[in-house]
Amino acid sequence: MIIFVFSGLISIYVVARLIWPMGLGLKTKLLASFFLLLVSQHHAIIRTFSGSLASPEVPAWIIMVCGWLYGAFILAAALCLLKDLGILCTFLLRPIIGISVVGFLKSRSVLYGIVVIALSLSAMGVWQAVRVPEVVSLDIYLENLPEEFDGLRIVQLTDIHASSLLGRDWIEQVVAKANALKPDLIVLTGDIVDGVVSDREEDVEPLARLEAPLGIYATTGNHEYYSDYAAWIQKFADLKLNLLLNAHVIISRNGAGLILAGTTDRAAGGFGLPQPDISQALAGAPAGAVIILLEHQPGNAVRNADAGVSLQLSGHTHGGQFIGLRVVAQLVNNGFLSGLYQVGDMQLYVSNGTGLWAGLPVRVGVPPEITEITLRRPL
Repeated sequence: MIIFVFSGLISIYVVARLIWPMGLGLKTKLLASFFLLLVSQHHAIIRTFSGSLASPEVPAWIIMVCGWLYGAFILAAALCLLKDLGILCTFLLRPIIGISVVGFLKSRSVLYGIVVIALSLSAMGVWQAVRVPEVVSLDIYLENLPEEFDGLRIVQLTDIHASSLLGRDWIEQVVAKANALKPDLIVLTGDIVDGVVSDREEDVEPLARLEAPLGIYATTGNHEYYSDYAAWIQKFADLKLNLLLNAHVIISRNGAGLILAGTTDRAAGGFGLPQPDISQALAGAPAGAVIILLEHQPGNAVRNADAGVSLQLSGHTHGGQFIGLRVVAQLVNNGFLSGLYQVGDMQLYVSNGTGLWAGLPVRVGVPPEITEITLRRPL
């Protein structure tokens, strides 16, 4: 798979630019290089012994240790790249500025500093990844919002990724925190689970205790399709999560209404299942109504704006999680990464995610969130 090849190539770069120049003995260099190769391939190793890349069924402490080491490996690669770019720039600019810091950038102090910084940042990143998220509150102003919905409060949970890392205790705390906000409506925008129902049903049971007078609605993310999709659809129904899969409902309040729609995920096509279809999702919807769309991935925002959606709520990107990956995540999601965007006449909010995939449990400067959105009429 791409992740294994990509990680292997990065490990060669880090060995060449970090391990080998450290001045260690040959045996130590070889051992360190072999250990780095193992770290770079830990996804393949865990998949071999746990049977699943999407949901490693190993104890949480093993996932956190592997995540810490892999995160440090990626951060070290990024820091090495910055170091090498600095060497290139100072070499090219030396005739102009008359000074060079090549010697310093190549020094063992810098190399060991990269190791310490990468390990420290990754350790903090694991802590930030697995803690219960803080609430992020924002007001979103929508044209033509009926007066009856002015002040409507929506809690968005996304990318919960229930797993052996983020299990029942963590989900109970997320549910308690969401309910404490006393929202009018709760929406879950995909990637709720990792793993099969038999492994996760106890972990996700607290989701049945989400409370909001206007309902609990959800749509699927790509990870739902990786593990027993049909069984999860039934389980979500048992948990009283109202799924919107290329469908919509009319939310009523004091005689007024707005449309809440949801689409499937683009990953569905790979499993012979319906892909996102905004036309189908809005078929038969009243003309001129405010439309709120739940779509896991933000990349179709322009298409959805053209279809008349007023507000799209998405996740999927995890905010990029940390430096380096943020650039990649933004590129593969058509420029949408985190926060509020104006896309034509539509607004798009991309959450950093409430949880994250256990395969990369590291967040550096990109905290998780429980999102509280208050709808407002224009000033």
